[in-house]
Amino acid sequence: MTDNVVHLFKDPPPDTERVPALVVPLPLEAAETRPERVWRRTGRAVVKAARDERTRSAGRAVVRHGSYVVGGTRIVARRAWDGRTAARYERMIRAAEAAGNLEVAAEWEERGRQYRAARHQRRMDLLTSPERLVKNAAYATGGTLAGLLLLGIALAVATKEPGDVLTPLMALVELCRLVVVIATVVWGPLVTLGPWLALCGLWAVGRHQQAAPQWALPTQQRTSDAGAPITPSIVVTALRDLGIAPLRKAIKEMGDAGAAMLGPIRIAGCGVEVDVTLPSGVSTQEVQGRRRKLAENLSRHEHEAFITIPTAARTVRLWIADSGALDEPIGPSPLVLDAELRADYKKGKAPWGQDLRGDAAALSLYQRHMLVTGVSNQGKTAAVRALALWLALDPNVEFRIADLKGIGDWAMFDGIATVLIQGPTDDHVIQATEMVESGVTEMERRLTSPPGTTFPPLIVLVDEAQLAFMCPVKDEEGRPYGGSKATSRYFMAARKIHNQGRAVNVLLWQGTQDPTDQNLPKLVREGAHTRASLALGTESQARMALGDKAVDGGAAPHLLRQGLDKGTLVVASDGIAIPAGQASITVRTHYIDDDQAAETAARARALRDGVTTLTVIDTDEPTDPLADIAAVIGTTPRVLTQDVLQRLATTNPKAYGSWTNGDLKRVLEDAGAEPYKSDGRMVVSRDRVARALANRDDEGSASAAQ
Repeated sequence: MTDNVVHLFKDPPPDTERVPALVVPLPLEAAETRPERVWRRTGRAVVKAARDERTRSAGRAVVRHGSYVVGGTRIVARRAWDGRTAARYERMIRAAEAAGNLEVAAEWEERGRQYRAARHQRRMDLLTSPERLVKNAAYATGGTLAGLLLLGIALAVATKEPGDVLTPLMALVELCRLVVVIATVVWGPLVTLGPWLALCGLWAVGRHQQAAPQWALPTQQRTSDAGAPITPSIVVTALRDLGIAPLRKAIKEMGDAGAAMLGPIRIAGCGVEVDVTLPSGVSTQEVQGRRRKLAENLSRHEHEAFITIPTAARTVRLWIADSGALDEPIGPSPLVLDAELRADYKKGKAPWGQDLRGDAAALSLYQRHMLVTGVSNQGKTAAVRALALWLALDPNVEFRIADLKGIGDWAMFDGIATVLIQGPTDDHVIQATEMVESGVTEMERRLTSPPGTTFPPLIVLVDEAQLAFMCPVKDEEGRPYGGSKATSRYFMAARKIHNQGRAVNVLLWQGTQDPTDQNLPKLVREGAHTRASLALGTESQARMALGDKAVDGGAAPHLLRQGLDKGTLVVASDGIAIPAGQASITVRTHYIDDDQAAETAARARALRDGVTTLTVIDTDEPTDPLADIAAVIGTTPRVLTQDVLQRLATTNPKAYGSWTNGDLKRVLEDAGAEPYKSDGRMVVSRDRVARALANRDDEGSASAAQ
């Protein structure tokens, strides 16, 4: 127990006897736990130091710079090995075989054979090179000495000093001695610094290639790749990390030649475009289904990467936007910029906006029914109205418009459209249905006209058409106005126009929200030739809006950002230029506000001969045909007889839908206001009709006759 004691001493006062030591026993437990407490404190200190950010930063720096040297050595060694062997050609052959491209594999095999033949020839030349080297060295030495002697003789003749004959030769000897001296002085430091210079070179190569673990890189370097330019290595790495095992395995077997899958990276508008030939065993659908992950691997947002299917087999086309480019607005519409712009229904194309490549996107409206859909407040009405405003600049086109939103979005078409219904109630839906039915009546009249008769375009436009399909009101016969069955009046009228209207230039345009089988029946949506969609909520809605073919080909309106991608549509139509092999195109439409739309409508109104716009469809039998003729003529001095017939049929299709030129002529001749020719065309005079109305007596009126 003598080892487990504490000796306490007290210094004695000066000149006094030393006090005996006091011995105090130390408990055994305290003596045994002291080392344990020391180790515990030491462990905590080590852990704290290891967790300190400065320690971690230092550790990352050591690993990073060490990895630069190791990685640089590996890269330089691989480059040297590739330069001295046929490894590059073997790697390219394996890459081509993994991609299933046997033609490219055969081409690389031929290149490898040529390289091996050239290398064999060089090695054979080395066998005879010593003899040639000795012979050439002897020739060079002899020639040099002879030249120096000739130079010395010329120098001796010039100076008249015989000793100058050897002066050039001695100068060469002195030069050799000086080179030896310089080499002797430089050799030592060069030998000392050479390895360090080589190490710095390897470090620089590794740093340039970022040959270090991602976690060891500095924070600014780990995050600076956001929005970085797209390179082949970035695309291959993004594809490799998609989580598709066959694709990852194929790229791994390709080695550094994974870029063999890629076509050239082309600048395409505000981004780049590249075709990727997928290896055998990887389907295009698998890549399409991982769009978000691919975009994130490319350091882009999901809406900045688009995947489409070109004509080539096992190929996907990637379009990658410049970071933030799609958030920049596009320029104003040509309708606003060019006050002299005119439309041509048959040969022209409406300037609608720009595609993702930045090229102008123009849409042909000739004999194409149209359907535009999307969630609320995404610019659907503005997109459809822009097309209608352009087409209104063709004075031959007639519009019949039903705006079931009723907040004035189409008010500027007053004086352009022959019918303009505005309102969200069931009464407005009934009026819209009867308007579409009047379009059917006009279509049937045209279909029964003599062969060869030409007809001006008639656009029957219903905005917010989902209200018409979902209207629960029934008529006097018990037939519902809305619904998706054959008993629905609106449904059947839309189907009839879709079936036969195109042949006689009677077209149906519809805009609707959130497509479902209830508010947009399958037969109606598939009857449209041009189908466009803004942002939608689900893929199933996208398939309803655009069809399975377009969605399977890469169309994804459900991936557009609601609220941020206003006015951006995915369009499936043969009326717009779509890249070969694709089923749709994404268009960023020009926005025309209400004031600009009113100005454009005023120009369109000036091109027309005074159109009387009806706000109610009267389906009762006429009580006075002459008064109805006067009403549809309005304030225009002269109106073509054909236009009068169309307006009468629009006003009351049941009474006037079957009228011909003979019927109109008979009524006018009986009233003394017969039609006459003006500029070679039959017209009806407003003054003659008004005079006939003023001069007739009640007994001769049509109302009295009835």
